[in-house]
Amino acid sequence: MSASPQNKPRGCATLVGAGPGSPDLLTLRAVRVIKQADVILFDALIDPSILDLARPDARRIDVGKRCGRHAMNQAAINTLIVRFAQAGAHVVRLKGGDPLVFGRGGEELDSLRAAGVPVEIVPGITAACAAAASLQIPLTHRDIARSLHFVTGHGSDGAVPAHDWRALAASGGTIVAYMASKTFASVAANLIEAGLPAATPVVAIENASRVNERHWPGTLGDIADRLAAEQPAGPTLVVVGEVVGLAQIVQETVRLAA
Repeated sequence: MSASPQNKPRGCATLVGAGPGSPDLLTLRAVRVIKQADVILFDALIDPSILDLARPDARRIDVGKRCGRHAMNQAAINTLIVRFAQAGAHVVRLKGGDPLVFGRGGEELDSLRAAGVPVEIVPGITAACAAAASLQIPLTHRDIARSLHFVTGHGSDGAVPAHDWRALAASGGTIVAYMASKTFASVAANLIEAGLPAATPVVAIENASRVNERHWPGTLGDIADRLAAEQPAGPTLVVVGEVVGLAQIVQETVRLAA
């Protein structure tokens, strides 16, 4: 005899931020939830040692998306999370950075809510914070940057979204462009046209917090050429603003030139 609806196992889902890459930047809550998971759907950039935290019997599914090379599209991921949870599993959707910062966590949250699946969110350290800590850049500073703006350099169609460039240029704050290694020429051109000086300090950071992290300081007017020459393959963001002048690498360069 089949189980009655009252006896049907009730699963749940947790959207977990794995941070920018380095395993020791996981939160304690993230570690606990990963160890509890029955099923883990993980991104392509998740460090293998993080997956090793899971129970030996936990099912691990690679659903990573990188620059057009998708193991699974977003709609299929949403369906899979819901299906496993409705079958009674504790499903962990393990995402790089923070689930709700350019991580499509909102779309997964919508699907789970619509299906009536209980869901929790475990925040993670987003790449901008990890990059700033690595290079000792104060993303905000009460004397030179009283606002902070996260923008994406890569829309769903691959082009730069139509941000309010004039508002960004006039903000006097720090701008961090995610997923902008291939589109930053357009980002920079829009900011310069909107009034931000071409001499504004910037730094591009690839693989923030990882052992293979690389960074390139420059200006708003020249960093796009540098990125085109270097062609970073890992996740790359660009920090724009006067606070970049306070970075450790910039300060060391200034001392060497003195």
